[in-house]
Amino acid sequence: MNILVTGGAGYIGSHTCVELLEAGYNVTVVDNLSGSSRKAVERVENITGKNISFYEADICDKNTLFDIFDREKADAVIHFAALKSIPDSVARPLEYYNNNVTGTINICEAMKKFGVSKIVLSSSAAVYGKTTELPVKESSPLLPVNPYGRTKLIQEQIICDFCGSINGASVILRYFNPVGAHKSGLIGEDPKGTPSNLVPYISQVACGRLKQLNIYGDDYETPDGTGVRDYIHVVDVAKGHIKAIEKLNHEKSGNFIFNIGTGKGYSVIEMMKSFEKASGKNIDFVFSSRREGDVDACYADVSLAQRELGWKAEYGIDDMCSDAWKWQKLNPEGYR
Repeated sequence: MNILVTGGAGYIGSHTCVELLEAGYNVTVVDNLSGSSRKAVERVENITGKNISFYEADICDKNTLFDIFDREKADAVIHFAALKSIPDSVARPLEYYNNNVTGTINICEAMKKFGVSKIVLSSSAAVYGKTTELPVKESSPLLPVNPYGRTKLIQEQIICDFCGSINGASVILRYFNPVGAHKSGLIGEDPKGTPSNLVPYISQVACGRLKQLNIYGDDYETPDGTGVRDYIHVVDVAKGHIKAIEKLNHEKSGNFIFNIGTGKGYSVIEMMKSFEKASGKNIDFVFSSRREGDVDACYADVSLAQRELGWKAEYGIDDMCSDAWKWQKLNPEGYR
Protein backbone atom coordinates (compact mmCIF):
# COMPACT_ATOMS: atom_id res chain seq x y z
CA MET A 1 0.00 0.00 0.00
CA ASN A 2 1.44 3.36 -1.05
CA ILE A 3 0.85 6.29 1.31
CA LEU A 4 1.47 9.81 -0.03
CA VAL A 5 2.60 12.02 2.85
CA THR A 6 2.47 15.78 2.40
CA GLY A 7 4.86 17.57 4.76
CA GLY A 8 6.63 14.28 5.40
CA ALA A 9 10.00 15.95 6.04
CA GLY A 10 8.58 17.90 8.97
CA TYR A 11 8.62 17.11 12.67
CA ILE A 12 5.54 14.90 13.01
CA GLY A 13 5.65 13.86 9.37
CA SER A 14 9.15 12.39 9.57
CA HIS A 15 8.31 10.38 12.69
CA THR A 16 5.15 9.11 11.02
CA CYS A 17 7.17 8.04 7.97
CA VAL A 18 9.33 5.89 10.28
CA GLU A 19 6.24 4.16 11.65
CA LEU A 20 4.72 3.70 8.18
CA LEU A 21 7.88 2.14 6.76
CA GLU A 22 8.35 -0.13 9.76
CA ALA A 23 4.70 -1.23 9.40
CA GLY A 24 5.37 -2.29 5.81
CA TYR A 25 3.85 0.62 3.86
CA ASN A 26 5.47 2.27 0.86
CA VAL A 27 5.92 6.01 1.39
CA THR A 28 5.95 8.97 -0.99
CA VAL A 29 6.84 12.32 0.59
CA VAL A 30 5.88 15.72 -0.87
CA ASP A 31 7.45 18.66 0.98
CA ASN A 32 8.58 22.12 -0.11
CA LEU A 33 11.17 22.20 2.74
CA SER A 34 10.10 25.69 3.81
CA GLY A 35 10.01 24.61 7.44
CA SER A 36 11.80 21.28 7.25
CA SER A 37 14.93 19.58 5.96
CA ARG A 38 15.78 17.00 3.30
CA LYS A 39 18.11 15.49 5.89
CA ALA A 40 15.10 14.35 7.92
CA VAL A 41 13.97 12.15 5.03
CA GLU A 42 17.49 10.75 4.61
CA ARG A 43 17.65 9.95 8.32
CA VAL A 44 14.26 8.22 8.21
CA GLU A 45 15.71 6.02 5.48
CA ASN A 46 18.75 5.34 7.68
CA ILE A 47 16.58 4.43 10.68
CA THR A 48 14.36 2.05 8.73
CA GLY A 49 16.72 0.79 6.04
CA LYS A 50 14.00 1.53 3.50
CA ASN A 51 13.66 4.02 0.66
CA ILE A 52 11.26 6.94 0.34
CA SER A 53 10.10 8.43 -2.94
CA PHE A 54 10.74 12.12 -2.26
CA TYR A 55 9.52 15.19 -4.16
CA GLU A 56 10.53 18.73 -3.25
CA ALA A 57 7.27 20.38 -4.24
CA ASP A 58 4.64 22.77 -2.94
CA ILE A 59 1.04 21.62 -2.49
CA CYS A 60 -0.04 25.03 -3.75
CA ASP A 61 1.51 24.14 -7.13
CA LYS A 62 -1.45 22.21 -8.50
CA ASN A 63 0.15 21.06 -11.77
CA THR A 64 3.19 19.57 -10.02
CA LEU A 65 0.95 17.97 -7.40
CA PHE A 66 -1.14 16.35 -10.15
CA ASP A 67 2.02 15.03 -11.81
CA ILE A 68 3.10 13.40 -8.55
CA PHE A 69 -0.30 11.78 -8.00
CA ASP A 70 -0.27 10.52 -11.56
CA ARG A 71 3.20 9.01 -11.15
CA GLU A 72 2.94 7.52 -7.67
CA LYS A 73 -0.54 5.90 -7.71
CA ALA A 74 -1.23 6.54 -4.02
CA ASP A 75 -3.75 4.42 -2.13
CA ALA A 76 -4.21 7.00 0.65
CA VAL A 77 -2.95 10.42 1.74
CA ILE A 78 -1.69 11.67 5.08
CA HIS A 79 -1.83 15.45 4.96
CA PHE A 80 0.63 17.29 7.26
CA ALA A 81 1.77 20.13 4.99
CA ALA A 82 0.81 23.45 6.58
CA LEU A 83 2.17 26.64 8.08
CA LYS A 84 1.80 26.12 11.83
CA SER A 85 3.02 29.02 14.00
CA ILE A 86 0.22 30.67 15.94
CA PRO A 87 2.04 34.05 16.42
CA ASP A 88 3.12 34.03 12.78
CA SER A 89 -0.44 33.34 11.66
CA VAL A 90 -1.59 36.47 13.47
CA ALA A 91 1.08 38.53 11.68
CA ARG A 92 0.59 36.89 8.25
CA PRO A 93 -2.99 35.58 8.09
CA LEU A 94 -3.36 35.68 4.31
CA GLU A 95 -0.31 33.47 3.81
CA TYR A 96 -1.78 30.95 6.25
CA TYR A 97 -5.16 30.90 4.53
CA ASN A 98 -3.53 30.63 1.13
CA ASN A 99 -1.16 27.82 2.06
CA ASN A 100 -3.28 25.78 4.45
CA VAL A 101 -6.66 26.14 2.79
CA THR A 102 -5.74 26.39 -0.90
CA GLY A 103 -3.20 23.59 -0.51
CA THR A 104 -5.86 21.32 1.01
CA ILE A 105 -8.25 22.05 -1.85
CA ASN A 106 -5.51 21.15 -4.32
CA ILE A 107 -4.93 17.84 -2.56
CA CYS A 108 -8.63 17.03 -2.67
CA GLU A 109 -8.77 17.87 -6.37
CA ALA A 110 -5.78 15.61 -7.03
CA MET A 111 -7.39 12.81 -5.03
CA LYS A 112 -10.60 13.12 -7.02
CA LYS A 113 -8.81 13.20 -10.37
CA PHE A 114 -6.69 10.13 -9.61
CA GLY A 115 -9.23 8.07 -7.71
CA VAL A 116 -7.85 8.32 -4.16
CA SER A 117 -10.65 8.21 -1.60
CA LYS A 118 -8.86 7.92 1.77
CA ILE A 119 -7.14 10.67 3.72
CA VAL A 120 -5.81 11.31 7.23
CA LEU A 121 -5.68 14.99 8.18
CA SER A 122 -3.21 16.47 10.64
CA SER A 123 -5.38 18.82 12.68
CA SER A 124 -4.89 20.52 16.03
CA ALA A 125 -6.39 21.20 19.43
CA ALA A 126 -6.23 24.84 18.28
CA VAL A 127 -9.66 24.27 16.73
CA TYR A 128 -11.14 24.25 20.26
CA GLY A 129 -9.79 27.70 21.14
CA LYS A 130 -10.32 28.96 24.69
CA THR A 131 -12.39 26.03 25.81
CA THR A 132 -13.31 25.81 29.50
CA GLU A 133 -14.55 22.22 29.21
CA LEU A 134 -12.12 19.69 30.71
CA PRO A 135 -11.19 17.21 29.54
CA VAL A 136 -11.70 18.42 25.97
CA LYS A 137 -13.95 16.11 23.96
CA GLU A 138 -14.29 15.85 20.18
CA SER A 139 -17.80 17.26 20.69
CA SER A 140 -16.54 20.32 22.59
CA PRO A 141 -17.27 23.73 21.04
CA LEU A 142 -15.04 24.66 18.10
CA LEU A 143 -14.03 28.27 18.70
CA PRO A 144 -10.49 28.86 17.32
CA VAL A 145 -9.04 32.20 18.41
CA ASN A 146 -6.28 32.70 15.83
CA PRO A 147 -5.83 32.36 12.06
CA TYR A 148 -3.86 29.12 12.40
CA GLY A 149 -6.65 27.45 14.36
CA ARG A 150 -9.25 28.73 11.93
CA THR A 151 -7.33 27.31 8.95
CA LYS A 152 -7.22 23.90 10.65
CA LEU A 153 -10.96 23.99 11.22
CA ILE A 154 -11.57 24.99 7.60
CA GLN A 155 -9.30 22.13 6.50
CA GLU A 156 -11.42 19.73 8.53
CA GLN A 157 -14.62 21.02 6.95
CA ILE A 158 -13.16 20.80 3.43
CA ILE A 159 -12.03 17.21 3.99
CA CYS A 160 -15.38 16.13 5.41
CA ASP A 161 -17.37 17.77 2.61
CA PHE A 162 -15.03 16.37 -0.03
CA CYS A 163 -15.11 12.80 1.28
CA GLY A 164 -18.90 13.02 1.52
CA SER A 165 -19.10 14.05 -2.12
CA ILE A 166 -17.03 11.08 -3.40
CA ASN A 167 -18.24 8.49 -0.86
CA GLY A 168 -14.73 8.48 0.57
CA ALA A 169 -13.34 8.18 4.09
CA SER A 170 -11.28 10.44 6.32
CA VAL A 171 -9.71 10.36 9.77
CA ILE A 172 -9.03 13.73 11.36
CA LEU A 173 -6.53 13.72 14.22
CA ARG A 174 -6.55 16.69 16.58
CA TYR A 175 -3.13 16.75 18.28
CA PHE A 176 -2.58 18.44 21.57
CA ASN A 177 1.13 19.20 22.28
CA PRO A 178 3.57 16.85 20.51
CA VAL A 179 7.07 16.82 22.03
CA GLY A 180 10.11 14.55 22.19
CA ALA A 181 12.00 12.81 19.41
CA HIS A 182 12.81 9.41 17.96
CA LYS A 183 14.79 7.23 20.39
CA SER A 184 17.73 7.14 17.94
CA GLY A 185 18.25 10.89 18.29
CA LEU A 186 18.46 11.12 14.49
CA ILE A 187 15.19 12.99 13.93
CA GLY A 188 13.44 15.55 16.11
CA GLU A 189 11.92 19.01 16.28
CA ASP A 190 14.01 21.62 14.45
CA PRO A 191 12.26 25.00 14.70
CA LYS A 192 13.39 27.85 12.49
CA GLY A 193 14.47 30.84 14.54
CA THR A 194 13.47 31.19 18.19
CA PRO A 195 11.14 28.33 19.21
CA SER A 196 7.55 29.23 20.03
CA ASN A 197 6.86 25.90 21.78
CA LEU A 198 7.93 25.03 25.31
CA VAL A 199 10.11 21.92 24.98
CA PRO A 200 12.36 23.04 22.10
CA TYR A 201 12.79 26.34 23.95
CA ILE A 202 13.85 24.52 27.14
CA SER A 203 16.15 22.33 25.02
CA GLN A 204 17.93 25.34 23.59
CA VAL A 205 18.35 26.88 27.03
CA ALA A 206 19.83 23.59 28.26
CA CYS A 207 22.36 23.44 25.44
CA GLY A 208 23.29 27.13 25.74
CA ARG A 209 21.69 28.47 22.55
CA LEU A 210 19.20 30.55 24.57
CA LYS A 211 19.85 32.37 27.85
CA GLN A 212 16.76 31.55 29.89
CA LEU A 213 13.19 30.30 29.77
CA ASN A 214 10.36 32.82 29.96
CA ILE A 215 7.43 31.32 31.86
CA TYR A 216 4.34 33.29 30.95
CA GLY A 217 2.21 33.53 34.09
CA ASP A 218 2.61 32.11 37.59
CA ASP A 219 -0.89 32.83 38.88
CA TYR A 220 -3.02 30.32 37.01
CA GLU A 221 -5.48 28.16 38.92
CA THR A 222 -3.21 25.12 38.72
CA PRO A 223 -1.18 23.28 41.40
CA ASP A 224 1.99 25.35 40.83
CA GLY A 225 0.49 28.43 39.19
CA THR A 226 1.84 27.71 35.70
CA GLY A 227 -0.20 26.67 32.69
CA VAL A 228 -1.08 22.99 32.24
CA ARG A 229 -1.11 21.34 28.82
CA ASP A 230 -1.49 17.85 27.40
CA TYR A 231 2.03 17.05 26.15
CA ILE A 232 2.35 13.85 24.13
CA HIS A 233 5.37 12.03 22.74
CA VAL A 234 5.71 12.53 18.99
CA VAL A 235 6.19 8.78 18.48
CA ASP A 236 2.80 8.18 20.11
CA VAL A 237 1.34 10.76 17.71
CA ALA A 238 3.00 9.00 14.77
CA LYS A 239 1.60 5.64 15.84
CA GLY A 240 -1.86 7.21 15.89
CA HIS A 241 -1.54 7.65 12.11
CA ILE A 242 -0.91 3.93 11.65
CA LYS A 243 -4.11 3.22 13.54
CA ALA A 244 -5.88 5.85 11.40
CA ILE A 245 -4.75 4.16 8.16
CA GLU A 246 -5.86 0.79 9.55
CA LYS A 247 -9.30 2.26 10.27
CA LEU A 248 -9.54 3.64 6.73
CA ASN A 249 -8.70 0.18 5.42
CA HIS A 250 -11.82 -1.12 7.21
CA GLU A 251 -14.16 1.80 6.47
CA LYS A 252 -15.48 2.36 2.96
CA SER A 253 -16.83 5.82 3.76
CA GLY A 254 -17.37 8.32 6.54
CA ASN A 255 -15.50 10.99 8.50
CA PHE A 256 -13.95 10.16 11.87
CA ILE A 257 -12.45 12.67 14.31
CA PHE A 258 -10.18 11.82 17.25
CA ASN A 259 -8.22 13.67 19.91
CA ILE A 260 -4.58 12.63 20.16
CA GLY A 261 -3.18 13.30 23.62
CA THR A 262 -2.30 11.56 26.87
CA GLY A 263 -5.53 12.49 28.60
CA LYS A 264 -3.73 14.37 31.38
CA GLY A 265 -1.87 17.62 31.75
CA TYR A 266 1.61 18.66 32.82
CA SER A 267 2.52 22.16 34.00
CA VAL A 268 5.35 24.27 32.63
CA ILE A 269 7.26 23.75 35.88
CA GLU A 270 6.75 19.98 35.73
CA MET A 271 8.08 19.85 32.18
CA MET A 272 11.07 21.99 33.12
CA LYS A 273 11.91 19.84 36.15
CA SER A 274 11.65 16.64 34.09
CA PHE A 275 13.95 18.15 31.47
CA GLU A 276 16.46 19.13 34.14
CA LYS A 277 16.48 15.52 35.34
CA ALA A 278 16.94 14.19 31.80
CA SER A 279 19.71 16.62 30.85
CA GLY A 280 21.50 17.09 34.15
CA LYS A 281 21.30 20.84 33.48
CA ASN A 282 19.78 23.64 35.55
CA ILE A 283 17.31 25.63 33.46
CA ASP A 284 17.46 29.35 34.16
CA PHE A 285 14.01 30.90 34.00
CA VAL A 286 12.10 34.06 34.72
CA PHE A 287 8.40 34.62 35.20
CA SER A 288 6.72 37.01 32.75
CA SER A 289 3.17 38.26 32.45
CA ARG A 290 0.49 36.02 30.96
CA ARG A 291 0.06 35.90 27.21
CA GLU A 292 -3.31 36.97 25.89
CA GLY A 293 -5.49 33.99 25.05
CA ASP A 294 -3.75 31.44 27.27
CA VAL A 295 -6.00 29.31 29.46
CA ASP A 296 -5.21 27.77 32.85
CA ALA A 297 -5.34 24.17 31.66
CA CYS A 298 -6.13 22.19 28.55
CA TYR A 299 -6.00 18.41 28.17
CA ALA A 300 -7.80 15.86 26.04
CA ASP A 301 -10.45 13.24 26.51
CA VAL A 302 -8.87 10.41 24.49
CA SER A 303 -11.42 7.70 25.23
CA LEU A 304 -12.84 7.78 21.69
CA ALA A 305 -9.44 7.09 20.11
CA GLN A 306 -8.84 4.29 22.59
CA ARG A 307 -12.23 2.75 21.85
CA GLU A 308 -12.44 3.16 18.06
CA LEU A 309 -8.79 3.19 16.97
CA GLY A 310 -7.36 0.90 19.63
CA TRP A 311 -4.74 3.57 20.26
CA LYS A 312 -3.41 5.14 23.44
CA ALA A 313 -0.27 7.00 24.43
CA GLU A 314 2.50 4.78 25.77
CA TYR A 315 5.19 7.29 26.80
CA GLY A 316 5.30 9.52 29.86
CA ILE A 317 6.79 12.90 30.67
CA ASP A 318 10.28 11.56 31.43
CA ASP A 319 10.41 9.70 28.09
CA MET A 320 9.37 12.87 26.28
CA CYS A 321 12.07 14.97 27.92
CA SER A 322 14.90 12.41 27.73
CA ASP A 323 14.28 11.78 24.02
CA ALA A 324 14.02 15.51 23.33
CA TRP A 325 17.35 16.04 25.12
CA LYS A 326 19.06 13.22 23.22
CA TRP A 327 18.02 14.82 19.92
CA GLN A 328 19.18 18.26 21.06
CA LYS A 329 22.48 16.97 22.44
CA LEU A 330 23.31 15.06 19.27
CA ASN A 331 22.07 17.87 17.00
CA PRO A 332 22.73 21.19 18.78
CA GLU A 333 22.05 23.13 15.57
CA GLY A 334 19.22 20.88 14.40
CA TYR A 335 19.65 19.55 10.86
CA ARG A 336 21.97 22.40 9.94
